[in-house]
Order: sequence, then structure tokens, then C-alpha cells
Amino acid sequence: MNVKPEQALYIGGKWQQGQDALANINPSDISEVIGHFAQASVSQTQAAIEAARAAQPAWAATLPEHKQRVLQAIGDELIARCDELGTLLSREEGKPFAEGRGEIYRAGQFFQYYAAEVLRLMGETAASVRPGVEVEVTREPLGVVGIISPWNFPTATAAWKIAPALAFGNAVIWKPANLTPASAVALADIIARQDLPAGTFNLVLGSGREVGELLINSRQLDGISFTGSVDTGRRIAAATAGNLVRCQLEMGSKNALVVADDADLQTAVDATIAGAFSGTGQKCTASSRLVVMDGIHDAFVEALIKRMQGLKVGHALEEGVFMGPVVDDKQLNANLDWVTRAKAAGAELATGGDRLNLTHEGYYMSPTLFLNTRNDWEMNQEELFAPISSVIRVTDLDDAIATVNDTRFGLTAGICTRSLKASHEFKRRAQTGCVMVNLPTAGTDYHVPFGGRKESSFGPREQGTYAKDFYTIVKTTYLKP
Repeated sequence: MNVKPEQALYIGGKWQQGQDALANINPSDISEVIGHFAQASVSQTQAAIEAARAAQPAWAATLPEHKQRVLQAIGDELIARCDELGTLLSREEGKPFAEGRGEIYRAGQFFQYYAAEVLRLMGETAASVRPGVEVEVTREPLGVVGIISPWNFPTATAAWKIAPALAFGNAVIWKPANLTPASAVALADIIARQDLPAGTFNLVLGSGREVGELLINSRQLDGISFTGSVDTGRRIAAATAGNLVRCQLEMGSKNALVVADDADLQTAVDATIAGAFSGTGQKCTASSRLVVMDGIHDAFVEALIKRMQGLKVGHALEEGVFMGPVVDDKQLNANLDWVTRAKAAGAELATGGDRLNLTHEGYYMSPTLFLNTRNDWEMNQEELFAPISSVIRVTDLDDAIATVNDTRFGLTAGICTRSLKASHEFKRRAQTGCVMVNLPTAGTDYHVPFGGRKESSFGPREQGTYAKDFYTIVKTTYLKP
């Protein structure tokens, strides 16, 4: 990649400098500055919008095979470079290398999948109720889409938005999170080298206060796809509604994993470790509530604590590390504050809960488990985005399901059980967009829809063929030969 960090804006087919730059710090070793990355001004963001509007008709009219080749090339390069780009991602975000590499690989799969979807976008025909009239139903691009993506999956989340946007003929203005600019520039560089009309894809790094506000309030955009906090999502929904701009929001979560009395203990512990503590708990699908039935409670807690205390925490690129640092000092301080508040509420700290001082100075904390908590406590109602999970003891399946659903969120929920009847009952009654059986609550496939209910999601689903419901507009044509 020949792009310099200080020239990390891509607008109208050209790389350019920003109004200023921010330092990108490695959370595993805060003495390492990965680079200084440009910040877009309001005028540069407006220029990106205008460039996208000018380019979109040409991209929409581009033949499907050309679009397919472009997306396939992006996906192929991401996969071919997954070691290199995974290392970069792990350095700036803090997730262990295996997870960073896996994220880049998955991002490549998104582009490859939507490359194929370009050639599958078919219309429909219908018989009219009137004689001599034919009906055709087709899909056209939404237009110009603003994409606002988070730092916790800086490449994958962006990919599952950008890929379908381009596949279905839209132009894109992408505002990634400021905490992970290097991964954003790396992906933008791959896209920029493809044969796209100048302005079809634009990268504008910058603050939410300037860049984000302009995007969400612009009447020149046709859609906004956002992943982030509920508070920001509400503001986007209000702003876009006023301008009659379509929006798609993936927001907070408070996911629960039920451990039934008949669960396989090893399966339950494995699912908990992967769901609650991989990615340092910084996942919208993390298992932050462990809803455990009486009959297995003590054995499960004992086995879980033993596994947690054996997890290796360290530098994201260090061999054998299971959990890296949290993303920055603000997040670490918020996590430690939740530990203090949980203790004050009466929760029993079973293990963890402290900041770790390791060889490299970074934002490390130990995986944390609380016992004897109640579902109505603040720690079990608010999203923590931390390697913190709490056990809520329940009596039976009905009690467990009621506890799972007693939240304003509804993204994922899981159950560990050997009972087919219980798993079907749970699947039917869980008020979430995704249900996992004998699996971690974190972990989804790219070819099927993803999203939640309640305050977790708003608007059409992401991923799979369902993405076209956001990125396209349906047109019904009546023909009389």
C-alpha cells in the first residue's frame, strides 16, 4: 500500500490530506504510534457527497459482469493479504492475531458473496388483473449511501455494508471509526485500485461532530447504514426521518446465554468463553448475561471460573494470547467503573475485575465474572462492551426465557441444552433476531440475515440476500404491448 497515513482521505477518485490528523495508538503497547491519520473537514465531506452523486448513475449503469469482477477482486485481495492486514487490524484494535486475521478473511468473503449476488439480482413477472396488461417487478439502486461503521469490527462490519451497496449499484461515502483508521485506509486502498467511476466510493475519516453530523443530516443522501450505540442510532433515525432518508441501524445489545440443567458442561463452558470473552467482550453479540438453572449452577460456575483463570491475556500479536487489551483508556476506565458499580449493587466478584500490568504497557484487564446478580440490576440491563459477564440464577425454562426477554434489547440469545423440545421452545419464545443452540451467542454467517429486535436494530436486515431490501428500491412496471 503506497497511501501515506496523512493522506488518508479518498474523495472523488483521489487521495488527499485532511484539515488535521490524529495519532493512532496501539492499545497493546501504548508507546507505539501506528501513524497519524487525516481528519476530513466539513467541506471535504460535502465534496465526497457531491462526488458520489455525480458518479452513481454511471456505476448503476455499469454492466453486471464488470461489477462482479470489481467485487471479486476486492474479496480475493483481502483473503490473499489476510495475514498482513490481520496483523495491522490487531495492532490498532487489540484483538488477538487469529481474530484479526479471521476478520479480514471474513471481509473478503463478504465481497466474494456479493460479487456473485450481482449476477443473481433477478426481476419478477406477474399476471395483471386487467386483460392485455403485463407486470414486471424490478429493483434499482437506492442511490448514494452513507456508511458509518464501528471500531470493534473495523473491516468486517464495513465490508458487509460496502459490498452490497456497491453490488446493487449505489455510490458510497464511508465514515469509519477514528479508533481504527489504519484498517479503514487499507480497505479503501484496495477498493480505490478497482475500475470504479471516480466518486463511486469515498472515504472520509473524521469526528462524529463534524463528518457524522453532516452525513446524517444531508438531504443529498438516499440512505444511512449505521452500527454503533443506541443514543447515536436514535439521533440518526430522527435526522433521517425529517429528511425522508432511509436508515438502517444496528445498535446495542444485552445478550443472554441460558445454561439448562441438562446441558453438556463442556459445551456450555466453551460457548461462554467464546461468547463472553473473545474480542475482549467488545462485541454486540457478546454473552454478558449467563442465565443458569439451579441444577447445574454450582458445577457450571466452578468449571467456568477454572477456565477463565487459565485464559492468557496479553499483546494482540503474542503467541497463545486468548484476550488482548480493550481498545483505549476511555473504554478501560468505563469497564473498571462497571466493576465498582457491580460490587456496590451487591454482586459477588468471582474472578477478575482488575487492570493488569503486563510486559507491554497497554489497556489490559482480566476477564471478569460476577455471581448472585439480579436481572433488573443496571449491570444486567445496560450494554457494557467489556470482558465482564454475570450469572443470573433461575429455576426452570420458563423462568430462563422470561429473564432472557426482560431487556430493552433483542439481538442474540442462546441456550445450551440436550433437549430438542427445550431448544425449539426457546427458539420460538426468545425475543431476539438471532438464536443460538449449543453455540456461542457471538458468531454469525455472511450469507444469512443478521439483526435484532427492540432497541437492538431498526430498519431492514443486513447480510445475505436480505441486504437488497435496504440497498435497492422496488419498481413495478405495467406494460400493454
